This record gives sequence, structure tokens and C-alpha cells, in this order.
Amino acid sequence: MDLELAGRVAIVTGGSRGIGRAIAEELAREGTDVAICARTRGSLDEAAAALAKATGRRIVPLVADTTSSESVRGLVDATLAQLGRIDVLVNNASTPGGLVRGALADADEKALAEDLDTKVIGYLRCAKAVAPHMQQRGWGRIVNIGGLSGRRSGNLSGLRNAAIVHLTKTLSDQLGRHGVTVNLVHPGATRTERTDEETARRAAEANAIRRMVDAREIGQVVAFLASTKAASITGVAIDASGGSIPVMFQ
Repeated sequence: MDLELAGRVAIVTGGSRGIGRAIAEELAREGTDVAICARTRGSLDEAAAALAKATGRRIVPLVADTTSSESVRGLVDATLAQLGRIDVLVNNASTPGGLVRGALADADEKALAEDLDTKVIGYLRCAKAVAPHMQQRGWGRIVNIGGLSGRRSGNLSGLRNAAIVHLTKTLSDQLGRHGVTVNLVHPGATRTERTDEETARRAAEANAIRRMVDAREIGQVVAFLASTKAASITGVAIDASGGSIPVMFQ
């Protein structure tokens, strides 16, 4: 299937490693030029060089901190200056698993606020910065990366993923008339370059497909949502965990 992404330009936050890097690679393989951002230069430059070699597309590494509105505006300005347009935003920058995972008595309020500033308000900052450019062109795709802790109890940082559901639906309602869709992908346990075989084995035992979902498969879901083929899909949260939650969400 031709996703008609050739010639498009995407920003992927948290794109130097893990799921973000896999998403950037999949978009590039579909013909998209990609600006990847993270907070540290070294990992960004290595990822950009490897992705450009693997895909033949322009991969621009940009240092940015999504907890800073000024830094996010700089990211958008640099992407426009180097790649000329912005068609797709993938909000992915966050601390994997969150910062507050223990009991209430041990919960660190400052760490929880940092989680929310990065993954919820950070997503809002990035969407706010790119939306005017998408609205002007009458076309755009915003894909937020959440996490299934938003559908489970037990992890206090999971509330950030529940909040992103509300953010996604609200933005989809506001931007839909301008040709901009906004969707959310919930990965579960996902194989990345850091995953060991024991972790993969445990993950396989806890889902329906009995194997760990690979980060590239998350990239494929995102690429579809970023494409012209998904124009009728907006404001939804997609579980891409291989069926790791044994209930249906309507």
C-alpha cells in the first residue's frame, strides 16, 4: 500500500533511540524527510547518520527540550528552515515508564510534575507550535505516543497517559476542520535496541500474540495514521501492545 508520504516532512520528538527512532525510520522508508529531536547531541547525530544511510532520506538532528516553549519554537523554526514545511508531528519525548512508580507514601510530587510537564504539557507545546503551519496548508497529522499504564492501575505516572487521551480528543475536535487529524498510539512492552531476551520472554507471556511487539511495528502504525489513507481516523486511542490488556475498550 502506498501511504502517499513521499515528499512529506515530519518531526519526531524523542527520536534518537527506542520507539521514536523506529518511528522516524519507518516514516523515512515511506519517503518522508524527518527532523528528530532529543536533549543530547551525541545520540542524535549518531541516529541521524544511521537513519539517513538506511533510508536515503534527509534526517535532521535538532537538540530540543519539550519542557521549554522557547526550545520547541526553535525546533519548529529550524525544521522549517532546513526542510521547508511540517506535515507530521509525532509526540514521543518522555521518560519511558514514568518517574513515579511506587507506593503513594513514596510518591515524589516534583517528579510527577516533571512527568506531566514533559509528556502532557510538552506534547501540547509541540502541537501548539506546529498547528498554525498545518492549518495554513489545510493538511496535517499529529500522532501522540502514550502508554498502557493509562489504562491500568498501579503506576502513578500512568495518569500522564490518561491525560494524553483527553488532550488528543480535544485537539482533534479543534483541528479537524482544518484537515488536521490527531490520534494516540498506546504501546505496551516493546522491543527496542535495549531489550534483553529475558524481558522479551516475559512480555511474550503477557500478551495475546505471544511475542514481544517490535518498535518497528509501532512505527508502522504511526506511519499509517500519518498517511492520506487514515484521513477518516481522528481522536482515537489505538492499543498497539499485541493484546496485553484482557478487556475491550469501547
